[in-house]
Amino acid sequence: NMIEDIFNIIAKSAPSIRHELSTRRGSSNTQNPTGDSQLAADIWADNLFAEKILELDSVGLYASEERENVLTSGDGFSVAIDPLDGSSNLLSNNMIGTIVGVYDSILPTSGRNLIAAAYVLYGPITTMVTAYSGSVNEYVVDQGNLRPLRKGITLPKKPQLYGFGGTENDWTPKFKKYAESIRNEFKPRYGGSLISDVNQILTYGGIFAYPALISSPTGKLRTLFEAHPVAYIIETAGGLSSNGDVSLLDLSPENLHDRTPLYVGNKTLIEELSNL
Repeated sequence: NMIEDIFNIIAKSAPSIRHELSTRRGSSNTQNPTGDSQLAADIWADNLFAEKILELDSVGLYASEERENVLTSGDGFSVAIDPLDGSSNLLSNNMIGTIVGVYDSILPTSGRNLIAAAYVLYGPITTMVTAYSGSVNEYVVDQGNLRPLRKGITLPKKPQLYGFGGTENDWTPKFKKYAESIRNEFKPRYGGSLISDVNQILTYGGIFAYPALISSPTGKLRTLFEAHPVAYIIETAGGLSSNGDVSLLDLSPENLHDRTPLYVGNKTLIEELSNL
């Protein structure tokens, strides 16, 4: 299976990524295309994934949050990757991950052209969550091999957690109002890496949001590399996603590195947000 080949190559690369993190925490004194400072680890991980993924006959295009332009190697699927999501957490030894979207289209494109998505979480245990063919599954990455942990994951019916990015002073009045209504009901969890926060929601239910900000009305997260894959996973698990207006999967960015506000989680919570 061509999709499983892509998942397996990500899993096989995970131990190398994990091993290299401790020696690549320093700045590379460069910036990625959206102006974030890059760590040595960001660039190293990007180069490793580019090399491994483009070796697959089924992949024709590789795009990364860390590079301006796409790499091509013939026909096949397009893979969009955030090699080290939350890499600023390396300095404080907090959670980071890798996010992958597999599109049946050249990039940039609509989230409706995703055919699979996955993320690796380099937590106390290295785990990988995949969404493909209508099912979300979780694995332990054991020496590069995928060992099944949970199959057919759906969001818990009773949500427990919320996590909101940005600073409160920078939130819109509408989002502030929503946040107030949530806070009395649920526990706060925010780790500063999209994937660790989304994994909490997938495990315990709730909502994660990186909202539109007054200083950044188009949000902070990248549509192709972060929002689309996460939305695909959460929606496949029975949840909803939104940019504040429509499903994140309906977004079709004009440019490779376009950003979007992001709201994902249990249906009831996303619907409440959309009705404000």
